[in-house]
Amino acid sequence: MPLNAQQLNTATFAELLADTHHTAVHLEMRDLYAVGDETDDYAAFLRTGVPNLDPGRSFWPQWMPLVKDAVTRGVVMRRARIVSEPVTDYIRYEHAITPLNLQAGEDVRWLPRRHASDITLPGNDFWLLDGTLVQFHHFTGTGDWAPDGKERTRDSAATALCATAFETVWERGIPHEKYTV
Repeated sequence: MPLNAQQLNTATFAELLADTHHTAVHLEMRDLYAVGDETDDYAAFLRTGVPNLDPGRSFWPQWMPLVKDAVTRGVVMRRARIVSEPVTDYIRYEHAITPLNLQAGEDVRWLPRRHASDITLPGNDFWLLDGTLVQFHHFTGTGDWAPDGKERTRDSAATALCATAFETVWERGIPHEKYTV
């Protein structure tokens, strides 16, 4: 049974994903994120050039079980990233830790920004769950979560825009194992 309006506004992302039955797609369009749960691993990567691929560190112990549970239930999880080239240090880091996303059960593709010029895109990164619920992400100019970091809607125009944008990016995207940074 879908979440009602009050539940939709108060639910955690884990609860939203647990209520997802078919698809969960995520579009990322920034070249830099500076969210707190990655700070230490990102700083270590900048110092050493070596990613921390320990699934027991950082945010992975919370994320990986969510993805594995969803995939086990039959949810197809896909993540697409639009990136500028040459890539930023952050995107090199993100690319280096993506094997953990794959290990959890996500499929990931990368699209160089120059191949996205003719795609109508929403103004913010988003998750689209079962094609009916969008969770937009709001970030500050420096890449951290904005005070109103998430916005959720079932608006049909927003879900249609996000679905079309994601599928176009996905179709043009390069599978992770073929994309080099």
